Amino acid sequence: MSLVEHLYELRYRLGVALLAVVIGGIFGFWWFSHRLFGLPSLGDLMTGPYCSLPDTMRLEPNGECQLMQTRPFEVFLLQLKVGFSLGAVLLSPVWLYQFWAFIAPGLHKGERTFARVFVGIGSVLFAVGAVLAYFVVPKGLAFMTGFGGDEFFTALTGGEYINFVLLMLLFFGISFELPLVMVMLNRADVVSYAKLRSWWRGSVFALFIFAAVVTPQDPISMLVLGFSLCVLYGIALLICRAQDRSKERRRAAEQTEDPDQPSEVDTRPSALQSTGGSADGGDEAT
Repeated sequence: MSLVEHLYELRYRLGVALLAVVIGGIFGFWWFSHRLFGLPSLGDLMTGPYCSLPDTMRLEPNGECQLMQTRPFEVFLLQLKVGFSLGAVLLSPVWLYQFWAFIAPGLHKGERTFARVFVGIGSVLFAVGAVLAYFVVPKGLAFMTGFGGDEFFTALTGGEYINFVLLMLLFFGISFELPLVMVMLNRADVVSYAKLRSWWRGSVFALFIFAAVVTPQDPISMLVLGFSLCVLYGIALLICRAQDRSKERRRAAEQTEDPDQPSEVDTRPSALQSTGGSADGGDEAT
């Protein structure tokens, strides 16, 4: 394909991906305030961690669990943000396929296979991390709002709370991709299993520092994310060891000489000198 054809292809793929996100965003916007097949609405799911706080710790102006709106159209914009975030996640196979379809022609067959596997596993890991964050958020909120005893209650604005929950889901989801990056770098021979194993103490310390930075200032979220990343790090090490052993076996098989083919060693000058008698004999015969 020419450069212009590549640009047309890129425009088409981006258009399809953007259309998928828009359709998913419209669905998420509608689901925010409507129940679907008996499931709770998206708004109920988002406010669930806040509403799980004890009644004495949050404000209930109408006898119901509600967030506070401080600006006109704030709820509308929040509903758009949540809806499009959900749409991007639900229809991620569509826009990921468009990205895949654009780069796949430039990859070898083996690279296409591994890239497809990594994209699929990465999507699953992101979803697992986001689900874990959803169950950790109530614990973190309860800890952070528990200071002060009965002298204070929690009246969160919709914008602050929704942004907090979305960031937690995003940070946990992205954090769960770190072990996959390790496996990819090992697969590309950038770093070996032996090197990763020698770094395990510093890596564990770095993972907990990372968890402390990306999570709010509560020990529960930090510990859950840190321990989860350490478990994934251990699994990634096992996969890297298996990959390195497979590479070693493949190299050993490639170095095994084929008896039907002339040995590569015999063609070297040193080998010819060591077999000088036979070489002379051949000359005399000639």
